[in-house]
Amino acid sequence: MMKIERLLLPVVLTLVMGCSAHDELSVGDEDFNATRLSHIDHVIGEAIQRGEIPGAVVLVSKGRDTDLLKAYGYADVAAAKPMSTDTIFRIASMTKAITSTAAMILYERGHFMLNDPISKFLPEFSDMKVVSEVDDDGRIIATTPAKNPIRIIDLLSHTSGISYPFIASKVQAAYTEAGVIDGLTARDITLKSQMMLLAQQPLLFEPGTAFAYGLSTDLLGYLIEVVSGQSLADFLADNITVPLAMNDTAFYLPADKARRLATLYAHVDGEGLVVSDGTESTLKLDDPDYPIRGAQTFYCGGAGLVSTARDYARFIRMLLNDGELEGVRILSRKSVELMRSARTDWDNDSVADFGLGFRVLSDLGKTGELGSVGTYSWGGAFYTSYWIDPQENLVGIFMSQVRPVDSDVAVKFRTMVYQALN
Repeated sequence: MMKIERLLLPVVLTLVMGCSAHDELSVGDEDFNATRLSHIDHVIGEAIQRGEIPGAVVLVSKGRDTDLLKAYGYADVAAAKPMSTDTIFRIASMTKAITSTAAMILYERGHFMLNDPISKFLPEFSDMKVVSEVDDDGRIIATTPAKNPIRIIDLLSHTSGISYPFIASKVQAAYTEAGVIDGLTARDITLKSQMMLLAQQPLLFEPGTAFAYGLSTDLLGYLIEVVSGQSLADFLADNITVPLAMNDTAFYLPADKARRLATLYAHVDGEGLVVSDGTESTLKLDDPDYPIRGAQTFYCGGAGLVSTARDYARFIRMLLNDGELEGVRILSRKSVELMRSARTDWDNDSVADFGLGFRVLSDLGKTGELGSVGTYSWGGAFYTSYWIDPQENLVGIFMSQVRPVDSDVAVKFRTMVYQALN
């Protein structure tokens, strides 16, 4: 791996805002109070000045209009490169919504039913076992045969019993020893080879009985490859990103776009923000610049895409509009309705549930924050997030590039949007 020089950021960063021709602010009186919406500038500016984030791009869209698209701070501090509204970000788990949508496209075309066992298409996942006992070192010492098959809908809702190597669990040690990765790499490996390793690992619990965030969407991506006969990259391009004119969304970046990729930073205790070398958190990266370096052969359905705020907004506005954007229909209205319907309790307190690819807000009062029941959302490991609010006909996107992060500015941004609604 190419060594990345670590850079301690200054305590106070020069705030870059509103100085790019790409920055857009077009707020209609019928949607937002422009003065109240401008509180976003103060909130994000303070986070940059405190050294919590190097910069950010935010987008707010109500209905078919982009009401706010703005860049703040730096994409690369050492190079004094301002963040721009066309900056490209590693969106990590925001990939999951796109892969889940791809699976629903195949479902709508009659290739499978959501309650089909995945072993019908991936026989390697027949006769799975469930962990029943681990020793004090976390090593598995006993398993039992799974009573239920993993179904396609279990992959969509993270109820498959599959976890992540970076998340502590009874299967963590087994994943690590087997060489199962979290999904992002510059090495010359394929999605198929990783999923074959995953097939040999026991499950965390009986499929369909609980929620565990993990490699379920990566396996869903491999299922898409097998069923469609295409690579996941080609299927997403043919059926989602090209039809929606998401021109900067892909697993890997060509050389002419590499300069637009934001530098990845990490918050390190005692040092503040440093340029990440991929080792600062439990989610390990062999090269933080995997989108522009390395073999570029691994199409990770759960975390691999890069995108811009503008591109991703086109995708989530399609979902907000029941599967259609500007005359291009990606999914049926009924499929989107099913995806955003609460299916399983993901946080064990009924504040939020999980649908088919998204967190779904089920109890506004219990959250104690501004929002709407039925809002569906998710985020990415490198400090990106989005939400889709059907009640308010509203979407919001926050994008920065920090992991681990010591900031709540993304949730404050969301609050600033809601408090500005007319």
